[in-house]
Amino acid sequence: MIQLEKLGIFLSRPIAFLLVIIYLIQSGLLVYMVTQKFELEKQIAFQQRRINELEERLQIFKAIDDFQIGFNDEEVGELTDVIYSESRRYQYDPMFVLAVILTESSLKKGQLSHKGARGLMQVVPFVGEDVAPRAGVEWDGAHTLYEPESNIKVGTRHLFEQILKFGDVKKALVAYNMGETRLRSLMRQNKPLPAKYLSKVLETYKMLKETYKV
Repeated sequence: MIQLEKLGIFLSRPIAFLLVIIYLIQSGLLVYMVTQKFELEKQIAFQQRRINELEERLQIFKAIDDFQIGFNDEEVGELTDVIYSESRRYQYDPMFVLAVILTESSLKKGQLSHKGARGLMQVVPFVGEDVAPRAGVEWDGAHTLYEPESNIKVGTRHLFEQILKFGDVKKALVAYNMGETRLRSLMRQNKPLPAKYLSKVLETYKMLKETYKV
């Protein structure tokens, strides 16, 4: 009887070891499967973000191409890139940036206003020189504002700073258009915001959103 009990103990040890091995293998497979599932979900999410980004860029490209005056296809692509990147930087809707550009310059290359504002976002040189370092633009005189990428970087940064100062997008747009000093003067006198420019930007933005579905 003792001999059989010893034999049972002897036999149970390798069986127990085998069960432990099986358990470890199963656990390892489970961890592997969970890890693979997690990695697959990450890859799917990444690819979906890429698809969404490409779709958004395509709509921006289409909108620019439909309205631009004087730019070739390569330049339209460059405008798409800078509008997309600067919009992400400052948390703008790209179509909002494009609405400001269309309102300011009709997306026409080399625009110069009678007040000396230059480029796509119609930035005056003294503002451009002040904002350029904060926008990551190397300032090389007023003609810098005729470079579309530099102009958009300076313009979007300037508008962003107005939003921070006034805490209100509508007031920031008015300040962008007529100047911070004049806006503060209106505010001190409790006068209403000028409606024409503001309405044009908002109507253009609405049209772009409805047309290009971004």
